[in-house]
Amino acid sequence: MFISQIKYTNEMLKKFNMQDCKLVGTPMITGCKLSKEDDSPIVDQKLYRSMIGSLLFTTTRPDVMHVVCQVEIFQTTPKETHLLTVKIFFRYLKGTFEFGLWYPKGNNLNLFSFTDAD
Repeated sequence: MFISQIKYTNEMLKKFNMQDCKLVGTPMITGCKLSKEDDSPIVDQKLYRSMIGSLLFTTTRPDVMHVVCQVEIFQTTPKETHLLTVKIFFRYLKGTFEFGLWYPKGNNLNLFSFTDAD
């Protein structure tokens, strides 16, 4: 069984006008240290939160959840460098949109799912 979010990733890229962006090989710049005391200008909080909210639904990609957790910290006062990091992350997703979770046949594997009914 293979679980992926190819369609969702493509729709997310279209929503934020990044379907034609160039690809990058890593989800975050190596050695990048994000901070609230950044001197770059403040960006549109609504756009930033919308992008982060969309990324939170990439649940079939445990390889990228670390970056999502790093950038969601700055939702109250997002700066230009934070938005740039999110856009780099989108560029990474575009190049790896076919990635997902693969569960080979024949293994004794039990799947459990949890949800918040709120």
